[in-house]
Amino acid sequence: MSVYITGDTHGGFQRFGMKYFPEQKEMSREDCVIITGDFGGLWGGTPAEKYWLDWLEDKPFTTAFLDGNHENFTMLNALPERRWHGGRVHEARPHVLHLMRGQVFDIEEYTFFTMGGASSHDIQDGVLDPEEVDFEERYWRMRRARAMFRVKGVSWWPEELPSDEEYKEAEKNLDAHGWAVDYILTHCAPTSITQKIFPDAQADQLTDFLEEIKNRAKYHYWLFGHLHDNRAIDKKHVLLWEQVVQVI
Repeated sequence: MSVYITGDTHGGFQRFGMKYFPEQKEMSREDCVIITGDFGGLWGGTPAEKYWLDWLEDKPFTTAFLDGNHENFTMLNALPERRWHGGRVHEARPHVLHLMRGQVFDIEEYTFFTMGGASSHDIQDGVLDPEEVDFEERYWRMRRARAMFRVKGVSWWPEELPSDEEYKEAEKNLDAHGWAVDYILTHCAPTSITQKIFPDAQADQLTDFLEEIKNRAKYHYWLFGHLHDNRAIDKKHVLLWEQVVQVI
C-alpha cells in the first residue's frame, strides 16, 4: 500500500491525470492520495463538479481530502458518514472521502492525525449576509469597488474553523494514542510555523491549538497546505501545494 500527499486543489484535479501522476499505473484502491484541504470539489453542485467527482472515483486509487477554508460546508456536512481505517469520514463517492477533523487513521501500520480548517485571508472587507435588508445594495457597491469580501452561505461558511466539539474530539483521539502519531496532516499550520513563512501572520484559535499539538505531540512529519507553495520549512514541517509526495 502507498500513500501520497498533495496540497490545495480548489476543484482542479488535473495533477492526478496520467501525464502528471504516472505512479497510478501501479496503484490500487488500497493506495490513496490525500489532499491537505481546499479540496473544492463540492461547491455549487454543478454538472462540472459531478463530472470531476466521477472522474476521481474512476481513478485506480482512493482520493481522500481534508477540508480547508474554501469549502461548501453545507454540502460537505450533508454527506453520509462512515468509518475508514479507524477514523470518521464523509463519503462524496465510495473512493472519494473527506477525512474529518480530529481523527486518527491507521494506514499500513502508520498513524495519521487530521485537522482541517483555516481562517480565510481574502475577506479583508468583510462577509455579507444575504438575510440582511441592504444585502444587494452593499453587494454591488463592494463589487464595483473590487473589495475583498465573501457571502455567507454562498462563498464563505463559519464552519471554516473547528467547533468546540471538534477540538474536544481531536484531544480525545490524541489522548487515546498517547499524543504520538507518525504523520500530522492539516490545512493551516501551527502559529510558529506560519510565522516562519510570514512573520506578521496573525494567530487564531486554530493555529494556537495546532501550536499546542506541535509542542506536546510526538510525530515524524507534519504536512500542510493553505499557503500555496511547495517548501520544507524545517526537517519536520512541509508545506505542499501542487507537488505530490509519497510518504509510504
